[in-house]
Amino acid sequence: MQNNQTRKLTLTAIITAINVVLSQMIYIPLGPIKAFPVQHFVNVLCAVLVGPWYGLAQAFLTSVIRLIFGTATPFAFPGSMIGVLLAGLIYQRSRKVGFAVIGEVIGTGIVGSLATIPLIYMMNLDFSKFYVITPLFLASTVVGSLTAYGLLIALTRRNLLK
Repeated sequence: MQNNQTRKLTLTAIITAINVVLSQMIYIPLGPIKAFPVQHFVNVLCAVLVGPWYGLAQAFLTSVIRLIFGTATPFAFPGSMIGVLLAGLIYQRSRKVGFAVIGEVIGTGIVGSLATIPLIYMMNLDFSKFYVITPLFLASTVVGSLTAYGLLIALTRRNLLK
């Protein structure tokens, strides 16, 4: 039991570091947000490899570190955290990678994007610029999630994913 927790914690830390580094290199400015497909790629990996709670920790830590570095906005929190949590919970029940992808897309693209609305008001931002936030979140999460899906399916076919 202890060994499995240590393995998950270590893997979560490594994935968080990879996510922070790759996010510095790969992002797409989309209007009022920065799209980080790597975050969604990592979220699906975490949902499958370490589960929803370690994945949630990864998303939170990555968002904090990126915010400190100035490469993210506060909008990174609701999208990444809700997405990985939903993806992980759905994957735990189904054990199907495709359902983890669907959980990430719904959790980030729809629920997470709508969860940013209170942030828009708290930050006194002009809401008229954010009417496209759901399509922007969806675009980012679909790209990253499908990339993770491809990798996880390839690993499964080679019996490298247990």
